[in-house]
Amino acid sequence: MDHLVAVPVLVPMLAGAAMILAGDRWRGAVVALGLLSTTALVVTAILLLAMADGPKVHIYRLGDWPVMFGIVLVHDRLSALMLALVAVLGLAAFVTALARWDRAGAHFHPLFQFQLMGLNGAFLTGDLFNLFVFFEVMLAASYGLALHGSGTARVRAGLHYIVVNLVASLLFLIGVSVVYGISGTLNMADLAARMRDVAAADRALLEAGLAVMGVAFLMKAAVWPLGFWLPATYAAATAPAAAILSILSKVGAYAVLRVWLLLFGGEGGDSAGFGGPVLLAGGLLTIAFGSVAVLATQNLSRLAGASVLISSGTLLAAIGADQVEVTGGALFYLASSVLALGALFLLIELLERGRDPGADVLAVTREAFGTGDEDDEANEPEEAGVAIPAIVAILGLGFTACALLLAGLPPLSGFLAKFAMLVPLLGPADAPIPAARWVLIAALVLSGLATLVAMVRVGIDVFWASPPATVPRVSLLELAPVGLLLGLGVALTIGAAPAMDYMLAAAASLHAPGAYLDGVLGAAAVPGAP
Repeated sequence: MDHLVAVPVLVPMLAGAAMILAGDRWRGAVVALGLLSTTALVVTAILLLAMADGPKVHIYRLGDWPVMFGIVLVHDRLSALMLALVAVLGLAAFVTALARWDRAGAHFHPLFQFQLMGLNGAFLTGDLFNLFVFFEVMLAASYGLALHGSGTARVRAGLHYIVVNLVASLLFLIGVSVVYGISGTLNMADLAARMRDVAAADRALLEAGLAVMGVAFLMKAAVWPLGFWLPATYAAATAPAAAILSILSKVGAYAVLRVWLLLFGGEGGDSAGFGGPVLLAGGLLTIAFGSVAVLATQNLSRLAGASVLISSGTLLAAIGADQVEVTGGALFYLASSVLALGALFLLIELLERGRDPGADVLAVTREAFGTGDEDDEANEPEEAGVAIPAIVAILGLGFTACALLLAGLPPLSGFLAKFAMLVPLLGPADAPIPAARWVLIAALVLSGLATLVAMVRVGIDVFWASPPATVPRVSLLELAPVGLLLGLGVALTIGAAPAMDYMLAAAASLHAPGAYLDGVLGAAAVPGAP
């Protein structure tokens, strides 16, 4: 079972390489291989979740190289959770793409596999340089997916996305170089063990290198003001590409969560807590910016992109709060929001299919200035009701579920996640609450309100004010993935107790990383350890 840790990286890597060799001549085989790969990742993720539900940290050393020099994969509760989210979202996006999107441009299938490989590698690696390598694999594939299908808007947004991420990659490499020059290691566990003993003369430079690297993480997490590229890029991408790209911002949040708590937690010596106020402030500003963005847009795709900003800001602010219970609630929120955002991006194209171009602009015009036909409408006979086609009703139910999850309203898991964060922030009844916590509490509540207002307004426009001119034709390949993601959101609600226990255990191990350090550094001391 120890070799299972490497499967999430090896399977998509081999599948993508085989797809490149096959080319367009064997499209049926390429599709079958892609479906086999994504299904295998789901099965593997389930097995790894079961393995992770315990205190043991599983270490896998590729090529049997020593931990300090080779590629080491570290599997714990947090990485298992992220692998499961990638696998489920990847399967849903891949199945949706089979309806028609995989034929909209060249090389979709190998790009998709390399995207999964980069994501899984980033969540498993225990080394900062290999984190950079997997970041680049993930980003290189995402550039192709963001541009997949061409089009002026897609190319313009994609080029902005590429430039921003190239700058972030440069900062990441500079930060890694500084850290290695000062500490002599890039293994995260080894670096954490050395943090307390760093010489006073070198500590400031080491912190500066980590801060530069942290800026790269925050750019990938789309923190304000570095996340201006995200809504336009996701709005322009195809539906399956946008769905899988929606988790890329969570990679930045994951890196911050992993590295910051490992290096600047309670065992960080004089560097303990370094950057915490910046994370909290950046998260709060990102929530505010995302909330304004959802209220300012009438476009469904941009609304979904702005919702990604709110979710990223919420995660960063929760990390900056530096409380185990808040981090546990944030992990629950992470799972719920990834499922909801993935479903929403897959729904958007189905909802807009059949609507007249510019329907959103016309809706804004009607709201602001009226139509000028009020007298004619008053003279028309009243209708007893308007028949809603079954497929429109199904899409409406899916949209409602997404709205409830993203706004954090009961009874779904989005509400439970926000409640799990709010309770520890309020603290005991007799304890004073710091001003920063009050601001975070207000941000969590008001961002949910802003999302609710925006979703209700857009929903009214899509389903009543300017409904589809023709009934959209939706295939089962497009509808089933949305049902899968929303069904998992409902399952997360029903199984909230064991899921929350898992998240709290993951949060506790992040804030007290003794088991992580013992697992990695213990493997370094055992020759031939798997």
